[in-house]
Amino acid sequence: MTEAVQVHSLLSDFDVSLFRSGRHYKLYEKFGSHELRIDAVDGVYFAVWAPNAKEVSVIGNFNGWNPHSHQLHVRWDSSGIWEGFIPKLQNGEVYKYHILTNQGERLEKADPFALHTEIPPSTASIVSTTWYSWTDSEWMFNRRETNALDRPYSVYEMHLGSWMRDPKHPDRFFSYKEIADRLIPYLLEMGFTHVEFMPVMEHPYYPSWGYQITGYFAASSRYGSPQELMGLIDALHQAGIGVLLDWVPSHFPGDAHGLYRFDGTHLFEHEDPKKGFHPDWQSYIFNYGRNEVKSFLISNAFFWLDRYHVDGLRVDAVASMLYLDYSRKQDEWIPNEFGGNENLEAVTFLKELNEAVYKYFPNTQTIAEESTSWPGVSRATFQNGLGFGMKWMMGWMHDTLAYFKEDPINRSYHHDKMTFAGVYAFTENFMLPLSHDEVVYGKQSLIYKMPGDEWQKFANLRSLYLYMFTFSGSKLLFMGGEFGQTSEWNVNQSLDWHLLQFKPHSGMKKFVSDLNKVYRNYPALYEKAFSPEGFAWIEMADHTNSLFVYTRKGHNVENDLLVVLNLTPVVRRNFRVGATHAGTWELVLNSDETKYHGSGVSVKKKVATDAVFWMNQKQSIVLDIPPLAGLIFKRVL
Repeated sequence: MTEAVQVHSLLSDFDVSLFRSGRHYKLYEKFGSHELRIDAVDGVYFAVWAPNAKEVSVIGNFNGWNPHSHQLHVRWDSSGIWEGFIPKLQNGEVYKYHILTNQGERLEKADPFALHTEIPPSTASIVSTTWYSWTDSEWMFNRRETNALDRPYSVYEMHLGSWMRDPKHPDRFFSYKEIADRLIPYLLEMGFTHVEFMPVMEHPYYPSWGYQITGYFAASSRYGSPQELMGLIDALHQAGIGVLLDWVPSHFPGDAHGLYRFDGTHLFEHEDPKKGFHPDWQSYIFNYGRNEVKSFLISNAFFWLDRYHVDGLRVDAVASMLYLDYSRKQDEWIPNEFGGNENLEAVTFLKELNEAVYKYFPNTQTIAEESTSWPGVSRATFQNGLGFGMKWMMGWMHDTLAYFKEDPINRSYHHDKMTFAGVYAFTENFMLPLSHDEVVYGKQSLIYKMPGDEWQKFANLRSLYLYMFTFSGSKLLFMGGEFGQTSEWNVNQSLDWHLLQFKPHSGMKKFVSDLNKVYRNYPALYEKAFSPEGFAWIEMADHTNSLFVYTRKGHNVENDLLVVLNLTPVVRRNFRVGATHAGTWELVLNSDETKYHGSGVSVKKKVATDAVFWMNQKQSIVLDIPPLAGLIFKRVL
C-alpha cells in the first residue's frame, strides 16, 4: 500500500517569484514528477500549477485511479502550485492529475511537465528521467564552428515516423535506435550539415505531424524512451551532424487530457476566442501576456537545448503569433492598445525567448518560420528586432517554384521571379526552404512541379537545387526531395526508397550529395551568406535566353565563384559570359553530367578569360552551356 502524500517542495520562494514574473527558465527542474529519496525513503515528488483547483490528486495504477487517496498540498503563497511527495513510487509509474475545480468539474489531466508518456492513443504520463551519459562533449565544446552564421548550414528536414520503415512491416515505426543506424550513414553520404526533426514532442494525433502537442517536455513514445532519443542525438553529434527541432509555441490542441482548460479555466490559453482560438488549426493560442505561461514556454525551449543537447529550434508559425488578425475576418479580432494588429504580448515573449536562449546557449540558433514582411525578425532585440538567428525566406521559395513550374518557353515572361529575391535578400538572415509544406495537400512533389518530359523534370530540379545552394542564405530540403520522390509526402508510409533503382533518381541523389560537398568545401558559398558583399549579379536581365549569371564571394577574393544558369532546353554554344577576374576559371560542378542523368553536353573543365568587356565586366569567358543546367566555376590563379 502506497503511503499518503507527504509535504515536500523543490520550489524555493525565489523559484516561485521567478515563475510568477515570467523569468523562471528551468521549471523542468522543479515541476512535474521527480524520483527522490527523502529521509532514506524512495518515492516521487509531484508539482503542478492549477490555481483554480479546489483539489488536486495524483491518480494511477498504484492507487486504482482513486482521486481521494493521494491529494497534493497547495502552497501557502497563492501561486496556485500543488505539490507533495508520495513514498514508494518510482520511475515507470503511470499517472495523471485529477483536478476538482472551484466550479465542481472533475478533470483528468496529463502532467504538462511529464518527461515520458504512454504510447498514443493512451494518454497517461509516466514518471521518468532525463538522465543520460552523454559522449558528445567534443561536439558541444566546438559546435560554434558548425552552428555559426558564417559556416555551412545545409539542413535535411525529416519526419521520424515516415522517413523510413521496415518493408516487411510497413505499419511499424522504427525506433530512435533503428533510425540512428540508418540515418547517420545516409546523412554522411549526402553531406548535410544538420538534420531537422519535425516535432518530436508527444502528440496524440499522428496525422498532425507533431504540430498539435500535448506533452511539451516528453519525447514521443512512438519511437522509444527519452534516453533513446538522446542516443540518436548523441550519435548524430559524434558523426559531426547538428540537430534542430521544430518547436511549437504558437498553439496547442483541445484534447481533454492536455493543456486546454487545464484547471477548469483558460489557464494556458486566452479566455477570449478572438485571441485564444486559432481558426485554421482548430486549436488554442497561448496567453503570452501571462507570466507563468511565458515561464512555461521559455523553460520548454531551454529543456530541449539543455537536456537533449539540440543545436537549435525552428519556431513554427511565428506569423500567426505576431498578428492579432492572422487568418481572421474583420470582426474576429481585437486590436491592441494602440489600435494596431500587432500582438504586442507575443512580440515581447519572442524577444525575451531569443534573448534568453542566446544568453544561456550562445552556440545555438533559433529559426523563425515567418511568412510576412515583419521587419527585423532576425535582427537583435537592441536593434528593435525579434532576435532570431535566421528566418525562412518564404518569398524566395514561392517565387522560385512559380518560375520553375513555367514551361521554359514562357519563362522569359517571368524572369523577375528569379531576380526579385535579390532586392530584399539581405534584410534578414534568410534560410532558403523547400520544406514539407510544399509537397502535401495536392501541391505535388518537387519533381512533379517541374515541367516537361521525365528528363526535363529532373534537369529542371537539379538546376533548381544548384540555384538554391549557390544563392545567398542557408539551406533546407525536405526528405525525399534529394532523390526526386515522385509522390506527395504521406505521413502514414515510408518514402519511396525503391525509386533509387532507377537512374534519374539515383542520379539526383548523387547530384545533391556532390552539391552539398561543394557547398561545404567552398567558403564563398557560406562565409558571407547573409551579407550583400557575398553576392552580385553579373547578368540578371537576359530574359530572352532565361540565363542568369552571378558571383559568390567569401573573405578571400581567391575563393570567388562564378555561377551560370541556363533555364531553357537549348544548348548555348560559344556563349560569352562576363567574369569578375582575369585568369583561368575551372569547372567545379555541372548539373548536366551523365552521372547525374544529364545530357552530357561537353563543357571545358578550364577556360581562360579574354580582355573583352561583357556583362559590365572587363573580362569574359566563352562557354558551351548545357540545357536546363547550372555550372559553377572557380578562378584558378
